[in-house]
Amino acid sequence: MLSKFFLCKGTFGIAVAIASSQLCASGFAVNEQSVSGMGTGFAGRSSSAEDASTVYGNPAGMALLEGRQVTGGGAFIDASSEISQVGGHSSGSNKGNMVPFTAVPFGFYAQKINERWAVGFGIYAPFGLTADYERDFQGKAFGSKSEVKVVTLQPTFSYSFNERVSLGFGPTINRITGVLESDVTLPYAGSGSNKIEIKGDGSALGYNAGLLVSATDTTRVGLTYHSKVSYKLTGHTEVIKGKGVPMADLNNGSYDASLRIDTPESWDLSITQDLGDWKLYGGSTWTRWSRLKDITVNNEGITYPTSGVLAQKIVGTIKENQNWHDTWAYAVGASYRANKHLVLRTGLTFDQAPTNNFDRSPRIPTGDRIIFSLGVGYDVMPNMTIDVAFAYLKEESVKVNRSNALGQSYSAKYENSANGFGLGATYRF
Repeated sequence: MLSKFFLCKGTFGIAVAIASSQLCASGFAVNEQSVSGMGTGFAGRSSSAEDASTVYGNPAGMALLEGRQVTGGGAFIDASSEISQVGGHSSGSNKGNMVPFTAVPFGFYAQKINERWAVGFGIYAPFGLTADYERDFQGKAFGSKSEVKVVTLQPTFSYSFNERVSLGFGPTINRITGVLESDVTLPYAGSGSNKIEIKGDGSALGYNAGLLVSATDTTRVGLTYHSKVSYKLTGHTEVIKGKGVPMADLNNGSYDASLRIDTPESWDLSITQDLGDWKLYGGSTWTRWSRLKDITVNNEGITYPTSGVLAQKIVGTIKENQNWHDTWAYAVGASYRANKHLVLRTGLTFDQAPTNNFDRSPRIPTGDRIIFSLGVGYDVMPNMTIDVAFAYLKEESVKVNRSNALGQSYSAKYENSANGFGLGATYRF
């Protein structure tokens, strides 16, 4: 389920942090663009074409929709983390539960123009992050707050070659904004806590494409490609010096900051089997997280104090290794048409994490997860369906073990879980 990104730092949390919350799929990808899909664990995402959310799931699926449809709604995430086995250079609290209650909205429109062509539009969040530790968090030198929002606009069209095969394509217009905060105490007596805040934003283009094949009258196979998106973020790094820190070691200041980052491409292959009242779904998704080898932030306009070694460690050019690996997610699901108004859904998902044991940090305290889903669709009117869904996510326990150039360290064991709730509606006209 939901995800995380932004500027972090290698020495004490200011370069780019790509972190994953319980909100997302693997890494910092966000899955929640469909409540009907959430109910089946997103199994069959590229082959089901249940409603207008297929604009994202597989744009070729618009060929199967009749007339015009609007689908909208949101997912709501209640996550929790337990932190134990803590060690490090300093004392502090370790309350966990750093992910606030979070909402992820979306909206889609699809319209059949004729027997061959359909058009659509979507607005949704493909990636995101939120993490906010308590003020006295022991690992705050490695990240105290991270927040990122990625919003995508996707105009889309599909073309049916015949009743069996259709293609879909949509360019994506992507906007990313983010904030990251860290707090560090310099390594000498009397040094106060120094707040480092980075803000930045950027825009970039990408695309989504899909193929949908009705292999038989009851079997559909779909393949969807979501392209990588290459961003150049610009913003500023602000240093707020703590009490007791000599001017020779650190100045207050605001500095121009920039970084380049690619969000990864992914392939989704799935199948939908219609058995009358029952439908069965299966799918797998491959994501190329190995693009994320390291993160480098460049700060400009810095004038170092006389003995500027510490200042360079805090606001200089920073490179942080990530060394993420490619991931697979697998899902199976089913739906049952109980009567002409009511559909029941369920699903089970296994989702790999891209992080490794050596480079994992408090901003990325994530491991492989299993997700169990339930959902209901109810036709409140002949042309309107309300969908609700629930998902429970449980991650394997993982360990964090970080150190920085100031000789500081933090280690801990994280156990993460989350409850997700979805509410949406589709109106056909």
